[in-house]
Amino acid sequence: MNRHGRVSLVGSGPGDPGLLTLRAVDALRSAAVLLYDALVAEPILAFVPEDCERIYVGKRGGAHAMAQSEIESLMIAKAREGKRVVRLKGGDPFVFGRGGEEAQRLHAAGIAFDVVPGISSAIAAPAYAGIPVTHRDANTAFTVATGHEDPTKGSSTIDWQRLADPHRTLVLLMSIGNLGEIAARLCEAGLAGATPVAVVQDGTRPSQRTVVGTLASIADDVARAGVRAPAVVVVGEVVALRQELRWFDALPLFGKRVLVTRPQHQADDFADALLVNGAQPICRPTIAIAPPHDVESSRRAIQRLSEYAWIVFSSRNGVDAMFAQLDELKRDARAFGACKAAAIGPATAQALHCHGVRADLVPASYVSEELAQALIAVTQPGERLLVYRAQEARDALPRLLNEHGREVEVVAGYSSVVRRHEDFVQRTADADILTFTSAGTVAGFVANFADASSAAAAAQGKVVACIGPITAAAARDAGLPVTVVAADYTVPGLLAALQGACSSPA
Repeated sequence: MNRHGRVSLVGSGPGDPGLLTLRAVDALRSAAVLLYDALVAEPILAFVPEDCERIYVGKRGGAHAMAQSEIESLMIAKAREGKRVVRLKGGDPFVFGRGGEEAQRLHAAGIAFDVVPGISSAIAAPAYAGIPVTHRDANTAFTVATGHEDPTKGSSTIDWQRLADPHRTLVLLMSIGNLGEIAARLCEAGLAGATPVAVVQDGTRPSQRTVVGTLASIADDVARAGVRAPAVVVVGEVVALRQELRWFDALPLFGKRVLVTRPQHQADDFADALLVNGAQPICRPTIAIAPPHDVESSRRAIQRLSEYAWIVFSSRNGVDAMFAQLDELKRDARAFGACKAAAIGPATAQALHCHGVRADLVPASYVSEELAQALIAVTQPGERLLVYRAQEARDALPRLLNEHGREVEVVAGYSSVVRRHEDFVQRTADADILTFTSAGTVAGFVANFADASSAAAAAQGKVVACIGPITAAAARDAGLPVTVVAADYTVPGLLAALQGACSSPA
């Protein structure tokens, strides 16, 4: 029996985590050891388990973290420890990724391996720039070549005469360093100097940049624009189609760097939506959800849920906290009995639905005052209501209910604690947009700075976007210059407000 582990040679694609394959995600989630390259996008690393051993082996700009022979030896050594090793590469392992060499070493060492293809930047970067590599009216075939051959070879094996075919699209990888020479060679081989050329830097990422020129001008155009590696060069008539087909860099949030401060377990959907809209999420949660100070009070209330006429939830976190407690007590939604459930908004109602409870009441506006008025309209004086909420929640909801004669018991189901990040100040400086989804995230933002004045200063000149008026008031009280407030007090509403603000003329 082979007691060794296994190595997966995995392509991470060109950078957009949405282009990662399902098989690649499965491999990452089961990795015990990860060896990853420089071009692997940071969001992709989030799929790796926290206890996975991560080893950076990247090569960038002539600086190699580890020689190729050392990488191969390390893969084999880790596999011989019986571990599941993932060798994660940008693009596709077998497209100029040296995956073939690594597979040969593994075969020779008797290590089991598999290959997970990735989407190559050779086709993805042009597509995100609005350039199809083939088109029946222009180039009906395409060729992919490298502009950076093995330096240990005695001479070049590139056949410039064949590459200089006006009927084929030519896609060149790793070519920025000698673009002028490449352009000259293609012209010498017969391509016209007026042949369209595009250079796409950071293809599929929010930092994508595209420079269009001709073979005669492209080297100067790229130098003037300051384009750097990684970049894909596209040569051919299909480049002219970009004027009609560009879509990614036309998205309303394209290139915007957005600080996401909501709790980690709720940030993923927002981050994914930002990526789909061309933005770069910077996830730095400023709060985390923790147990309440008085867990026993919460537990006692949950043990007698059926005694209340209504259970009122002011957040999805409250729903999750209650059902976690019910699970510990080996109970489920049946504990609600005949009592009704009220949710402050659709996200909270959806969280209830996921646990088998349909919300009987969701107010038209998703704030405590509106929820209180809606409850007053459907309840009678003397009825018992359980308000299950955050430790730090405002008192507006129970106060209004009490003023109208309802018997209210307030229970803290969870608390919000500040999360601090060593790089928070720098990441805030990097961001174009700061987003806040609760007053707690605002307080956590301020707590990540030396003092309130430093936090306010860091927000100057940036778009400060809040999920609703309560959060906006907290931000203004903290000295933050609020510029966007969602009309619909939900994360999709916040995204829509950002889209509108960023697509509006200045």
